[in-house]
Amino acid sequence: MRHLADGRDIIYFDHIAAHERLAEDTRDLPPVAAASEIRRDPLTGEWVAMAAHRQTRTYKPPADLCPLCPSRPGKPSEIPESGYDVVVFENRFPSFAQNVPGEPSTVDDLGLVPTAPGRARCEVVCFTSDHDGAFSRLSREQVRLVVEAWADRTAELARTPGVEQVFPFENRGEEIGVTLSHPHGQIYGYPFVSPKTERMLEVARAYVAEHGRPVLGDVLAAERESGARVIVAGEHWTAFVPPAARWPVHVQVVPHRQVPDIPSLTGAERDDFARVYLDVLRRCDALYDRPLPYIAGWHQAPVHRDRELAWLHLELFSVLRSKDKLKYLAGSESGMAVWINDATPEQIAERLRAAE
Repeated sequence: MRHLADGRDIIYFDHIAAHERLAEDTRDLPPVAAASEIRRDPLTGEWVAMAAHRQTRTYKPPADLCPLCPSRPGKPSEIPESGYDVVVFENRFPSFAQNVPGEPSTVDDLGLVPTAPGRARCEVVCFTSDHDGAFSRLSREQVRLVVEAWADRTAELARTPGVEQVFPFENRGEEIGVTLSHPHGQIYGYPFVSPKTERMLEVARAYVAEHGRPVLGDVLAAERESGARVIVAGEHWTAFVPPAARWPVHVQVVPHRQVPDIPSLTGAERDDFARVYLDVLRRCDALYDRPLPYIAGWHQAPVHRDRELAWLHLELFSVLRSKDKLKYLAGSESGMAVWINDATPEQIAERLRAAE
């Protein structure tokens, strides 16, 4: 681990273990001043984050000024080295950070809305130094290195004060809202357990109490037996369209063994994930004969509780419902969280299986 000019950590993951990274960040950067705050909605019980300092974050820079490319003479970037395989660094515009000032309180001192500093951690993961690359075009070896980075950082963030859940994810494409086109993802260390995870744990707990088995294990077994929604099946992973898919493209990639998080995967499971996931991504890009905009994120167990209920899996979804049409989250979805899909899960799966 090394440090950038403002003191943030930067960690290199290389194919050659003995390779040393010695380049120094020569930029004149002021210290990061995060002012993150979390507030709990009194009507839903869900935590909401406020991070007003992110308004000034980098927005769609030209390719020759990309902050995620390796540094070049006269054009220093977030990565001081002239090249890298995979690199992780602390986000300069984090939604959550360790040095956020303040103490827990309530809004307006009325006691209805608890509030607290957003103390946790956010990191950026660059999947390749190739600005024009894509995760779908990485080699299996490179994907395996990314998995190692995810595992390492998940374990490290789980030891970070204030972090309750670790969420590695990738946003891809302008339609998703991406403002940096270089292939990269992020890792959020949340200071709370996310609302979606809380709901999934509630369902998992009730299912175990009634059936004595994990719900995702039974879903996985049913999907593998039916095959109607399976996209890719490997030795240790199966990718399928969820039977109640919300999005026009929606895939879950699930390990055959119940594990709580990425660090718990074996070497063979990590290898097989690289093969299965690349197959899924390449089918996604072939679906409309264009790069698919998507969000892909890992569902991992909370750091400190309910780890026996969770079943690690990756979820990928896209807002693109045809080559040139987007699915907008309108009244029903945005207002009431009631989803209406324009295609059945079986149709989505058939289209992805046919995409080559």
